Amino acid sequence: MQTKTILVTGSTDGIGKQTALELAETGHHVIVHGRNAERTKQAAEFIRAKAANGNVDFVVADFSSLENVKKLSDEIHSKYEKLDVLLNNAGVFMNERKLSRDGFEMTFAINHLAHFLLTELLMDLIGKAPQGRIVNVASMAHANELDFENLQGEKFYDGYTAYSCSKLCNILFTYRLAEDIADSEVTVNCLHPGVISTKLLHAGWGSGGSRLQEGSTTSVYLATSPDVKTISGKYFSNSRQTKSSAISYNRDVQKRLWELSEVMSGVKSY
Repeated sequence: MQTKTILVTGSTDGIGKQTALELAETGHHVIVHGRNAERTKQAAEFIRAKAANGNVDFVVADFSSLENVKKLSDEIHSKYEKLDVLLNNAGVFMNERKLSRDGFEMTFAINHLAHFLLTELLMDLIGKAPQGRIVNVASMAHANELDFENLQGEKFYDGYTAYSCSKLCNILFTYRLAEDIADSEVTVNCLHPGVISTKLLHAGWGSGGSRLQEGSTTSVYLATSPDVKTISGKYFSNSRQTKSSAISYNRDVQKRLWELSEVMSGVKSY
């Protein structure tokens, strides 16, 4: 097995931590990410010990700050020559409308914009891997429409609507990025992890959900399986390709979101 260097965002608890653990248990070099230094360090130490894998590092960045995302990119560049997999897992569910440090609605800022920026900033390292992969954790709860006039909850705010729109953005981003990098060896796919018992699920929907082990399965599959080595621009559930909402395939919507995300994040596409 070829050892991969894999960055898992939002991996101090929930699905992200379980995913990082399973990747470490199979011998991969895992980079744990969180926003709190002590919690992130503890998560990395736990994974390192439980997986009996010394190649577990950690990085700290608050995704509510684009400046923090840029600093994270700088740190990754200073420590690693390549990145085999970027697993964009971090996510929040906000019952009340709050703004990020940059003035964006928090759900949109963390779930979509931070990952949009991080992916662009790390694309050179991903391109240096033998077969770089980008994996975006979306959700079957993604929206079937996108109101660009209320993208930040400017007119009205509802926690579920904000979350579902951010997950739609993950898918739109995936499909547009796949077209842009079609001539490279890098692939990008997105997924629904399942309805899993996590803090995010409980914040948005109350109790319930399946075990964490079920929530990590598709992420691990897309990050490591040779079966998807050449597959890009697809949406997966239960480790199988499936269809996302009709609007997610609308190229005009993909393009508009991409261009808006470029302006908001302050970068241009590669």
